[in-house]
Amino acid sequence: MRIKNVSAMLLPALATAILLPSCKGGSDRQQQQGAMIPELAVLTVGEEDTQLETSFPATLHGENDVEIRPQITGFLTKVHVQEGQHVNKGQVLFTIDQVSLQAAVESAQAAVQSASAQVNVAQANVNTAQTNANNNKLLLDKNIISAPAYQTSVDALNAAKAQLNAAKAGLGQANAGLVQARKNLSYSSVTAPVSGIVGVIDNKEGSLVSPSTLLTVLSNNSDIEAYFSLNEKDLLAMTDDGKRTMKEAIAKMPDVTLLLANGERYNRQGKIVSISGVIDPVTGSASAKAVFPNPDGMIRSGATGQVLIPSLRTDAILIPQTATYEVQDMKFCFVVGDSSKVHSTPITIADQNDGKNYIVTGGLKPGDVIVTEGVGISVKDQMVIKPKK
Repeated sequence: MRIKNVSAMLLPALATAILLPSCKGGSDRQQQQGAMIPELAVLTVGEEDTQLETSFPATLHGENDVEIRPQITGFLTKVHVQEGQHVNKGQVLFTIDQVSLQAAVESAQAAVQSASAQVNVAQANVNTAQTNANNNKLLLDKNIISAPAYQTSVDALNAAKAQLNAAKAGLGQANAGLVQARKNLSYSSVTAPVSGIVGVIDNKEGSLVSPSTLLTVLSNNSDIEAYFSLNEKDLLAMTDDGKRTMKEAIAKMPDVTLLLANGERYNRQGKIVSISGVIDPVTGSASAKAVFPNPDGMIRSGATGQVLIPSLRTDAILIPQTATYEVQDMKFCFVVGDSSKVHSTPITIADQNDGKNYIVTGGLKPGDVIVTEGVGISVKDQMVIKPKK
């Protein structure tokens, strides 16, 4: 009886000893399975009005880049400006040797004086010959002199007049020479035809320059022009597939932004003013121009940047680009389904994007939940996740 009672008492204890390890093992497996389910960020898709900016690489030029060349040949004696300096219209930029030019002016002045004196002498001769001819006419009328004698005085008058005309022609040539000499002298001071920024100056003082020499380029930067290209799809979108003219499309274009080379936005808005009517058959694009105010000359001609054109979309589905991955030129995202299992879903997107987000045109609907974390890295099709919002 004593042994039987001991056995009865040991059986429950043994059962408990067997069950406890078993329960503990099951709990551990559950904890391990829970730890293996990744917690990933998700996004509930909705529709909203959104404005995106499309960027177009652009080259920047001053409103008027003027090549400065001398109009005469000579040695540079003075460079009055420095590269990058802002100058005003009419300001002297360069001086060319004036010694020989001044001598030419003085020589031309002397020639004018000499020619003028010759005209005076010739005029006096004409006056004398005219008086003689008049007197001889009176004498001829009174039969005091013969007709041949009178004719001689007339011939002398005509000769004097011819000499006067030749002297006047010489004076005209001398005056023209003086004008040219003075003009050449004025060309020795090379002035700014417009206000702007001085470009590179390759020729220094003492250099021999001629009309073929480029002294510098003067950039009128009060307005800066940004040149960029639009492809055929862009042009069709602007004209609403040809339902309106390009002129009408340009007039309705919103203000555009200039993204500078350092990634910062220029603090003044610009306007698209023209789009070429010809599409380059090689590139399949047309040239466009946007103008930005540049009153302080901060933007320099020859710089680069990006023109950002905004567009408004109504009731658009917008998702982060990081929530997508690509396979053979097709875009996919992971949609969270029942039991938090994700499904790889193909989507279509609009051509336009801001570099951070996509506008989804097909494959998703409002209310869908998509994975936004680990896409293309750790998330796999049919994976179970723990959504994190």
